[in-house]
Amino acid sequence: MTLGTKPPVHIIGGGLAGCEAAWQLVQRQVPVVLHEMRPHRTTEAHRTDGLAELVCSNSFRSDEPLTNAVGLLHEEMRRCDSLVMAAADRQKVPAGGALAVDRDRFSADIEAILTAHPLITLDRAEITGLPPAEWDSVIVASGPLTSPDLSEAIRSLTGEASLAFFDAIAPIVHKDSIDLETAWYQSRYDKPGPGGDGKDYLNCPLDRDQYFAFVEALLTGDKTEFKQWEANTPYFDGCLPIEVMASRGAETLRWGPMKPIGLTNRHNGSKPYAVVQLRQDNALGTLYNIVGFQTKLKHAEQVRIFRTIPGLEHAEFARLGGLHRNTFLNSPVLLDTELRLKRHPRLRFAGQITGVEGYVESAAIGLLAGRFAAADRLGETLAPPPPTTALGALIAHITGGADATTFQPMNINFGLFPPMEERPRAKQERKPALARRALDDLAGWLGHAPLALAKAQ
Repeated sequence: MTLGTKPPVHIIGGGLAGCEAAWQLVQRQVPVVLHEMRPHRTTEAHRTDGLAELVCSNSFRSDEPLTNAVGLLHEEMRRCDSLVMAAADRQKVPAGGALAVDRDRFSADIEAILTAHPLITLDRAEITGLPPAEWDSVIVASGPLTSPDLSEAIRSLTGEASLAFFDAIAPIVHKDSIDLETAWYQSRYDKPGPGGDGKDYLNCPLDRDQYFAFVEALLTGDKTEFKQWEANTPYFDGCLPIEVMASRGAETLRWGPMKPIGLTNRHNGSKPYAVVQLRQDNALGTLYNIVGFQTKLKHAEQVRIFRTIPGLEHAEFARLGGLHRNTFLNSPVLLDTELRLKRHPRLRFAGQITGVEGYVESAAIGLLAGRFAAADRLGETLAPPPPTTALGALIAHITGGADATTFQPMNINFGLFPPMEERPRAKQERKPALARRALDDLAGWLGHAPLALAKAQ
C-alpha cells in the first residue's frame, strides 16, 4: 500500500487501543504502520489473530451517559468519531443496561475497515525490542499482555519496574445446555438496554443452603498455582476471581456478582437467596458468559463446581475460565500529558499498558494517543481534553492525578472528575450535572457548539 507523502506513525499492537489510534490518525490523513505480532506469536488469553479481539467479557458495560461514567465515556468517544464505539454499536447484542457485542463480528468489523484503508499498512510481525531510531513517532499499544522481549526493552529504557496484576477470564456456556425450566430471563428490575427488552440475562437461583455450599466449593476447589516470581503480584479489584471474592467473607458474593436484588423467579414467584446471571455473548444467542465469574480454578474444578449451580447441571462450556498476568507502566511518573515517555518523547503509550482498566478506557486512551500523534505530525499543538470530561479525567489521572506510589489500574468513574462549583442539592442530580458539564466542555475542546442530548434523554 502507498502510505502517502507524510512519514508514517508506527503503532505496536492491534488491540482496541492500537486500532483506535490508527483510525484517529488516518482520519487526519496521517499514514500508519500497524504492527501486530499475532499469529506469529500469541498470548495466554488470545484465541484468534483478529484485530481488536475481546479476550475477557463481551461487555462494554453501562451505556447510560447521564448516570454512569463509562456510559458518558461511550458518548464522548462517539462524538470524537471513535472506530471502536461505531463497531460496538453495529455489533451489539442484548445486555440489559449495558452495551455488549458479538465478539467475533466486532473484531471482523474493525479489521475489515482498517485493512481496507489506503493509509494503513498492517505488519504481522513481533517487535522484539525498542523501535528503530528512524521511527520518529511510535505509539506502543501492546496491551497488558505485552511480549516478554518488548516488556524487558521498555523496562530497561524507563528505569522503572513495570507493575503487574492478575486478570481472570470468565467461562462461556452453550445456551442449549442451560435448563430453562430452572433458569429464567430477566434483567435486574426488568430494565432494558441497547438492543434489549428487559429480559436480557438468564438467571439461575440458589437458596441459602445451595449458596453456602457453592461458596465452600469455591474456597476448597483446586486452583492454579502461581509461579514463584508471580506470588506477590496483586489483583486488580475490578476483576477479582470469584474464589478470591468468596474468601473475603461468606456474604461477599451476595453483594457482588450473585446479588439477587431486583430479580424474581419467574417460575414460582419466589425471591432467591442468590443468583448467578448469564449474559448473551454472541449475536446468534447461542453462547452465554457467566457474569462476574472470572476464575483461577483449574478447568476440571470449574466444570465440577459450576455444574452445581441450579440450571447449569448439564452445562457445556464453549470456553472455561483462565488466568493471565498483566503488566502496566507507572504512568504518573513516566508519561507526560500527551502520553509521551518523558525521557524519550518519540514514544507514546496507549491502552491498558498505561494503567487504565477496561475495553472502553483502553480504546479511549488510544483515541487520545492517535490525536496527539496526528497533531505532532501535522505541526500542530493539541491540548488534552478538559479534566471535567471523561476523556480528560482519565488521562489526567494516569499522567499525574494518581499517587505513583500506590498506582493501580483504574476504570473511569465520577470520582475522577473535578467537583461542580455549584453542586446540585438532590443526590440523584449530581451525576447528570457532571455528565452535562462534561459534554458541554467536550464540545468546546472539539471546536463546535454544545450538542443536544437527544440520545441521552
